[in-house]
Amino acid sequence: MDKIFFTKMSGAGNDFIILDRRQNDKFQVTKDIIPKLCNRRNGIGADGLITIEDSSNHNFIMNYYNADGSTGSLCANGARCALLFASKSGRIKGKSSNFLSNNVEYKGEIISDTQIKFYLNSPKKIKYNFKIKAGGKLINAHYADTGSPHVVIDINESEGFLPLLDQVPVDLLGREIRYLSEFTPDGTNVNFINVKDKIIYIRTYERGVEAETLACGTGSVAAALICYVTHKIPPPVEIFTKGNEKLLVNFDVENSKVKNLSLTGPAKIVFTGEMII
Repeated sequence: MDKIFFTKMSGAGNDFIILDRRQNDKFQVTKDIIPKLCNRRNGIGADGLITIEDSSNHNFIMNYYNADGSTGSLCANGARCALLFASKSGRIKGKSSNFLSNNVEYKGEIISDTQIKFYLNSPKKIKYNFKIKAGGKLINAHYADTGSPHVVIDINESEGFLPLLDQVPVDLLGREIRYLSEFTPDGTNVNFINVKDKIIYIRTYERGVEAETLACGTGSVAAALICYVTHKIPPPVEIFTKGNEKLLVNFDVENSKVKNLSLTGPAKIVFTGEMII
């Protein structure tokens, strides 16, 4: 019988189980155990699990796992939580940090005890104005890979099919789009947005969680990059999530290339505990 020591954290409502390798050096993270820990009824409950370990070349190493045990893509809100945890655990001595997440190098900054900035790499791919079929309708969509793949659907481009953001059946439509053949084999995350007065309001279906989450960092970044072109919204871009938290996406554009891409927003420790496995 194993015992784990964990910290539960929230990044704008996107919640994570944090396991510090200093405290859990013998615990083996497996694809089978992750869904049990992330289960909201019989486990700790979370959108994902993050391990933090020491590094000789970086401030820390972050490994991220979705609630279903899958891995491989970037989690920006998780990275912001990891930065705060690394600061609280003494791995970051100043304000700036460099770290590894799933073997990719990233940087971050501790703005305050509650506001964390995470620097993303430039998007791998952006595609505007293409049609997908979902809910029996052809819907205009956009796409951006910001470390994780994201479809972005502006409800104002749905020709009345999706009249109000609050009424969009995110789980139903998101799941259908996530598995469309054009996004195989890995699938996609799906974001529904509404733009008012240059502010983006967003709801996201996350693959790996297979449900709507209260926030998605890479999805918010994808929406900001899309709306920079489709709505002429200049950075920094304000985004309000399902959990009514504000995220700020900033970037520069030089020669049609996105640079200095960052996501800033709230992160906090919700509680700490131990669990018998």
